[in-house]
Amino acid sequence: MFIGSMVALVTPMLEDESVDYPALERLIEFHIAAQTDAIVAVGTTGESATLDFAEHCAVVRFVVEKVAGRIPVIAGTGANSTREAIELTQCAKDAGADACLLVTPYYNKPTQEGLFLHHKKVAESVDIPQILYNVPGRTAVDLKPETIIRLAQIENIIGVKEATGDLSRLAQIRAGVPADFALYTGDDATAIDFILLGGHGGISVTANVAPQRVHDAYAAALAGDAERAHQLDSPLTELHQHLFIEANPIPVKWVLAEMGLIGRAIRLPLTPLSELVQPIVRQAMASAGI
Repeated sequence: MFIGSMVALVTPMLEDESVDYPALERLIEFHIAAQTDAIVAVGTTGESATLDFAEHCAVVRFVVEKVAGRIPVIAGTGANSTREAIELTQCAKDAGADACLLVTPYYNKPTQEGLFLHHKKVAESVDIPQILYNVPGRTAVDLKPETIIRLAQIENIIGVKEATGDLSRLAQIRAGVPADFALYTGDDATAIDFILLGGHGGISVTANVAPQRVHDAYAAALAGDAERAHQLDSPLTELHQHLFIEANPIPVKWVLAEMGLIGRAIRLPLTPLSELVQPIVRQAMASAGI
C-alpha cells in the first residue's frame, strides 16, 4: 500500500508544446528532496488528455528512470476506451511503474455495470496494482461506493482515489472493502479530514508547489495528530481553493512558473492563467509562504 502525500505531477512543456524533460527532471528532484511519498505521472494534472499515446508512455518511462526506485511511481493510465486503457496500463507496467491510476471512462457516461466491467477487464488484462479514480466533476460519471466495493474484491485493484470531496462516502466504502484496500483523497481542501477519518493519503495538486508542507500535514494526520495537521494545512487553504480558479492544471503550472521551476507553456485547448485572476493566485502563494 502507498501511504501519504502523492503529487499529481504536472508535465512541463516548452513553447512549442513539446515535453520539457529537463524541467521534469528538476521537478522529480524537488519532490524527492521535499519528502513527497509517491509521484503520479501523467494524471489529469499531467495533461494526460492532451498528450498522445507515445508521449504518455515516454513521460512515464522518463519519470520511472529518473526516480530510480527512490519513491514509488504511479502512472495515470485511464481512458474512456477500455482497449486504450489496457494499452496504456501495459505500457506503464513495461516502463516499470509501481502501480497505475485509472480514471473512470469520461464523456461516454457508462452505467455502474459498465464501469465495473471496464475496470475488471483492465485489471484482468494487465497484472499491475491498480487504483480506481473517481472524479465526477470532470468525467460526468460517478463511481458509486457499491461499485467500488465490488471492484475491491479483484486482487490487483488495490485502492481508490475519491475526488468528490464528500467525506460521508468514506465510511460507506471502508465498511465494504478489504482492510488492506487503500483509500486516497483527490480533494486538497478536505484531505486532512479525510485522512483523520481513516484515509491513507492523498493525490494532491497543492503538493506540486508546497510538497514539504503537504507531506508534513499528511504525516501528522496519519499519526492522528489532528491539531498539528490542521495547523500545518491552514496556510495552504487559499491554495487549495485557488489552484482551481481556472481548470486544473492552468493555475498550478502558472505558480510553478512563478517559482522558476518550469516554463509557462501549456497545451491547447488549455491556456495560460488569465491576468484577471493572477493577483488572487499570487495572494494565495503569499499566504502559503511561497
